[in-house]
Amino acid sequence: MKVTVIGGGHGCFAAAAEFAEKGHDVCWWRRDAAAHRAVKDAGGLQVKDRNGSRHVPISNLTSDLRAAVSGAEVIVIPLPATTHEDLAEKMAGLFESGQVVYLPPGTFGSYLFARKLQQVQPGVDVSFAETGTLPYLARKHGPAEVVVSGYATRLPTGVFPARNSEHAFAALEQVYPAVERCEDALSGALMNAGPIIHPPLILMNAGPLEHFETWDIHNEGTQPSIRRVTDSLDQERIDLRKTLGYKAPHFPLKDHYAQEGDEWMYGRAAHDELTDSGDWREDIDLRTHRYMLEDTAIGLSFFSSVGRWAGQPMHIAEGMLAIASAITGTNLYASGRTFESLGLANKSVAEVQEILQKGYTN
Repeated sequence: MKVTVIGGGHGCFAAAAEFAEKGHDVCWWRRDAAAHRAVKDAGGLQVKDRNGSRHVPISNLTSDLRAAVSGAEVIVIPLPATTHEDLAEKMAGLFESGQVVYLPPGTFGSYLFARKLQQVQPGVDVSFAETGTLPYLARKHGPAEVVVSGYATRLPTGVFPARNSEHAFAALEQVYPAVERCEDALSGALMNAGPIIHPPLILMNAGPLEHFETWDIHNEGTQPSIRRVTDSLDQERIDLRKTLGYKAPHFPLKDHYAQEGDEWMYGRAAHDELTDSGDWREDIDLRTHRYMLEDTAIGLSFFSSVGRWAGQPMHIAEGMLAIASAITGTNLYASGRTFESLGLANKSVAEVQEILQKGYTN
């Protein structure tokens, strides 16, 4: 399958390597041509995971976005939601009917991309899909090297518009066999684990994060009191899904830490593998790190806005967002990705359901 990877983040490195190793025809786009030089010189990526260390050849590298999009069957964008506005603007005029675009995770970026597409190319029928997590626990260890501590074993995914679900899943399941089908893109967006796990970890560890040079929020930062807050925040997400009529499984985050019961998105013992790697001991600036800019500013604002629209209380989400706004000195809800900013807050449940099923219309 012809697969294009967009971006140069940790997940992009892991995705390009995985697709190439599985025999797909991979095109890898990065904004800066010079950023690809090390990979080009090496003829690919050095990958280290549970199967050992090895070289994975990757030859089709480009900084030409039009060339990267043209002819691709599946386009994977494993980048933070903070990139979506700019990428949607740049890619809207390049998409071709029949393509499947995957945002892992999306924070309802599927709707944002689809809206921009129909503004620029009305009638072009592209399927946008999103899931609840990045498919990899990965960190770059150099300009041509990536270490993958874990691979997702379950990827709950929703498609926008939902009428294209069969077509989209038929393609996505060839790329990511771990994909599990959700009702629609909003259901997929409400599986996003980032806004549940990261805001409590950074906000409730604010003191250590600002005191120590590095701090592992997933190791010494994940204490019982913080876990209880995380579980309560996640219950708000699950209650919101139920209010909107979405069915189980809801992928409760507590399963990520459990030693038995239902397997979470990364499978059993993923949390131990993550902390054992040491790759998440880092310097987290509370004003600039993606856990604040993506998972809190965008992710929690989105969850809170859907709760307001649906009449479902989101007290912990709203509280966390208020604390984060005080830390950053910015009204994160006002500047966030919300049903208000997406033009959906004044629509009825039936109207939103129709949009989710049929697609965005002006």
